[in-house]
Amino acid sequence: KKKKMTTKENRYIFMGAPGSGKGTQAIKVSTAFKVCHLSTGDMLRAAVSSGSEIGKKAKKIMSSGGLVSDDIVVGIIKNRLSKPECKNGFILDGFPRTLNQAKKLNLLLHKEKKSLDGVIKLNVKDSVVIERACGRLLHKKSGRTYHTKFRPPQKPMTDDVTGEPLVRRSDDNEETMKVRLQNYRKATAPVVTYYRTKGLVRDINAEKPIDEIFNSIAKHFKK
Repeated sequence: KKKKMTTKENRYIFMGAPGSGKGTQAIKVSTAFKVCHLSTGDMLRAAVSSGSEIGKKAKKIMSSGGLVSDDIVVGIIKNRLSKPECKNGFILDGFPRTLNQAKKLNLLLHKEKKSLDGVIKLNVKDSVVIERACGRLLHKKSGRTYHTKFRPPQKPMTDDVTGEPLVRRSDDNEETMKVRLQNYRKATAPVVTYYRTKGLVRDINAEKPIDEIFNSIAKHFKK
């Protein structure tokens, strides 16, 4: 009898406030460890454009400005987990955001006879997030981004390539960021507590340079 190859699966949730660099790290880590990166927003958009049954349901709700129900999101995640690109595991980015979602995810994984390896929690002080956000500059046509402090354009408020003016996103201001951070903490605190009691939370200092953050996350992943 041939021995079955056992691949080391990595199954993680990435949590982090807006501006913590969560999306950037999820992409880097999923590429390095060949796991699928499941971002809720992207998944919903993909499901809608695929025209699947669940996608049609989601489209109906989204086009009327409603919030897609937890069951629909969990259904989409279930579909994705059965795909070959998820055979080495997954990184869930932006889900679960509520205790109810965390419990539904738990139930789904239990049914699939899988379990979570951990929750990567990217920790950044509010002041750092606000500084990151409030310095962001954007060249609208190309999507190129700059930062007044960390990556300034050669000429203030001007795109290096085209010489066209740069803009700030309207929600990249201190007041809006403070509200977003407060809302994020309020909403996710019960989720963090839920996973802490299970001993799954891995705290990461996300104020360091991108590569250092990547290395501290990678230590938790099985090669």
